[in-house]
Amino acid sequence: MGHWLQRNIIEPGKLPLLLALTAFVLTFLVTRVITRLIRAGKGPFGNVKAGGLHIHHVVPGVVLTILGGFGAVASGRHGFGTAVFAVLFGVGAGLVLDEFALILHLDDVYWTEEGRKSVEVVVLTAALVGLVLAGFSPFGVNNMSQQELHDRGGVISTVAVNFLFALAVLSKGKTRMAIFSVIVPLVGLIGLVRLARPGSPWARRFYRRRPKARARSTLRAYRHDRRWAGPRRRLQDLIGGKPDPQALPPH
Repeated sequence: MGHWLQRNIIEPGKLPLLLALTAFVLTFLVTRVITRLIRAGKGPFGNVKAGGLHIHHVVPGVVLTILGGFGAVASGRHGFGTAVFAVLFGVGAGLVLDEFALILHLDDVYWTEEGRKSVEVVVLTAALVGLVLAGFSPFGVNNMSQQELHDRGGVISTVAVNFLFALAVLSKGKTRMAIFSVIVPLVGLIGLVRLARPGSPWARRFYRRRPKARARSTLRAYRHDRRWAGPRRRLQDLIGGKPDPQALPPH
């Protein structure tokens, strides 16, 4: 294990990234445990207030992210200071993205259905950073030889083609696949050959006069959502807690 860590993490200068990812994940998990205890009225924890104003944890998260980010840029890739700033950045990013839904909606939707977006973004971020840590580079540059990397035209062409793949997959309404295709281009190729989701820009443009393609797209999306919606919700509930029941509209 020590040899693997030295060869794959420390020597390539990835230790700050590992520390930031670890701090990010642990901060999110600890924050969710604390907020769930506060919600249940258990433990010594409570909401932070100043003069009657509820201070959301995204506020210290922004401060820590700024400190960690600027500090990491200024300190380089090695040394104790770099490790400290990486941890600060990971903690700050964990606090900020835990309230991503609040930032998106500009409303306190932490325990609502909309609040599930925070959990989804955190899981997605952790997965992407984990892939980079494992050796994947954006737009498939990690698959190029040293000679190809020295060829500026080849690098630009590779990045451009994979970027277009990601955009095409995004236009098909497959946001997650488009994001992952930035790191793993094969994912983009799979998304490119599959049917677009109904209502996506691709479907509106290319399926407008193809009723069979529209019907197949709708059926496939229905089956996919029916198969994966339940497991995805259970996983989100396990990680972030169940949202509050939505109040029924008045009659």
